[in-house]
Amino acid sequence: MFDLKVINSVLSELEEVRGIPRASIIEAIEAALATAYKKEYGKKGQIIRTTFDLASGQAEFYQVKVVVDATRVVFDEEADLPAGEAGLADDDTRSFYNPEQHILIEDARKIKKDAQLDEEIIFPIESKGDYGRIAAQTAKQVIMQKIREAEKTHLVSEFGKKEGEIVTGTVQRMERGNVFIDLGKAPGLLPYEEQIPGERYTQGERVRAFLYRVEESPRGVFLRLSRSHPKFLEKLFESETPELASGAVVIKAVAREAGYRSKIAAEAKDSHIDPVGALVGGRGVRVSTVMAELRGEKIDVIEWSADPKKFIEEALSPAKILSIETNEAEMSAVVHVAEDQQSLAIGKGGQNVRLAAKLTGWKIDIQSAQGEELATAEVPRAEAPLA
Repeated sequence: MFDLKVINSVLSELEEVRGIPRASIIEAIEAALATAYKKEYGKKGQIIRTTFDLASGQAEFYQVKVVVDATRVVFDEEADLPAGEAGLADDDTRSFYNPEQHILIEDARKIKKDAQLDEEIIFPIESKGDYGRIAAQTAKQVIMQKIREAEKTHLVSEFGKKEGEIVTGTVQRMERGNVFIDLGKAPGLLPYEEQIPGERYTQGERVRAFLYRVEESPRGVFLRLSRSHPKFLEKLFESETPELASGAVVIKAVAREAGYRSKIAAEAKDSHIDPVGALVGGRGVRVSTVMAELRGEKIDVIEWSADPKKFIEEALSPAKILSIETNEAEMSAVVHVAEDQQSLAIGKGGQNVRLAAKLTGWKIDIQSAQGEELATAEVPRAEAPLA
């Protein structure tokens, strides 16, 4: 009936490589064979079971009947309606007697002397002549389904551990602005909105991206990727900065406008370490490496401070600040700058003050030394600071 060599080979691979117990696969094959048999040859209400012998490749089929007595069932002749159409009251726990799934206890004891209520009595069923083809196809389908389930479970487990980390893959294809990336065992999707503006991709190109979500669906496992996420910037610095990996320096906040400019605030847990110097690196080698990965995106590294005034002042660098007035209840600040520092404080298109507000979590008003309002930056709800 079956190609035992192939089946044993597949079962061994599933057990050893994918971690699926052989017994569970055989159990699934038996259940599927029973379902297929009942569909082809069974009667309504029948309970069919199968045992599959891996040594011989043969399947044996049984009909199961449950032992009942007259108190457990209702016979059609007791009902007012025609046979098979009678109904039971909501509070009646009995079921209708079906000779295909029930056997009365007195009849059961003719077969087995000590038969008890609710016990199952098994009756062998003759295998049909053309069932071999159906059984072989069913077993194949079950094994393939088990392989797909195992692969899905394995991928979710493997990539679930990598969620929140950087992964590397090869560009497979581009479709409607989305980039599909081959990560080896599962496809990665880099949506248009998660790409760095202006980036172009070519088939076969190697790409690094931030894995922000592992999605499991009926069609398989999909890995959602991003190159514009603030966490991608943070993880890139972690890969370049040993002090971050060791915990001696921590990133407290990130504000990013992907492809243009970012600000990152770091704090040293060791007073002997300069957090800004750690991220920038000797001669700027570390920050330059990160900028190159981000296609030249400008990055400002500042030192985080628990003092709001100092933190806001650092966040607005490279501008020099005259004074800062803060309202802690409203988390808003009025910042006064000299005339020659106004363009630096505001930035092109308001970018510098906008990033400073994202980084600190404070609303920032830029004013001249005379109190003239020059620019205001609110904090977007979706971009609250990490600290």
